[in-house]
Amino acid sequence: MQNRFFRLAPTPSGFIHAGNAYNFRLTAARCHEAGGALRLRIDDLDRQRVRPEYVQNIFDALHELGITWQEGPKNAAEHEAHFSQTLRLPRYCALLEELVQRDMVFACRCSRAQIAAGSEDGRYSGACLHQNIPLGAPDVSWRIRMPEDATSGFWDEQDTWVEANLFALNPYFVIRRRDGLPAYHIASLADDVDYGITDIVRGEDLRLSSFSQAYLAEILGLSAFREIRFEHHPLLLGADGEKLSKSAGAKALIRKQT
Repeated sequence: MQNRFFRLAPTPSGFIHAGNAYNFRLTAARCHEAGGALRLRIDDLDRQRVRPEYVQNIFDALHELGITWQEGPKNAAEHEAHFSQTLRLPRYCALLEELVQRDMVFACRCSRAQIAAGSEDGRYSGACLHQNIPLGAPDVSWRIRMPEDATSGFWDEQDTWVEANLFALNPYFVIRRRDGLPAYHIASLADDVDYGITDIVRGEDLRLSSFSQAYLAEILGLSAFREIRFEHHPLLLGADGEKLSKSAGAKALIRKQT
């Protein structure tokens, strides 16, 4: 494969921890091995969780780790002015509208607590699928329609096609949040396709996201996504055996401010 493009895609919802650093280093190593180019993309669409010090910390951590990138913002100010995902909202919304026009979307009022209470495995049952809730109703999320035999797949780092029944794994996943923002799957898919990404190195916990985004790409005709190679690496675990998480207060790798 020629012209390989890898990406780092941290979320500025907390300080960078060891698990993030592991992904950064592995991605940079894979990119170097392939003779590719590395792009920095900061997933900052959820502005309620973004703080300036978290954005700055991404740059501080990358510099501390000795990781360089060829594309994307070089500092926090450049990111905010030219690379923030908020600047790409029209692109994400256009994809949502295409799904609406194709009747691939339904509105849902169920909260996470309601879903958890009504399901033994935590999967959404499709409770709102046939309720005909208006898409413009307040405080609703949008979910993707899918048949029970819906499958999805991607190429792994060994050039092996990996396929699964997506309905069994993640039926009716969210594509627009209750606050009206495009969901992660839409934004990440659009960015990876539009920026020409060819290789994605992400944690094993995002394998389900890979299947979900591949399904959306197939529906939307974004054929370039099918050519991406995915590597899902093991997660670093804390002393409690759980994955390191910003939301759970994982110890920050560095808090240096420049």
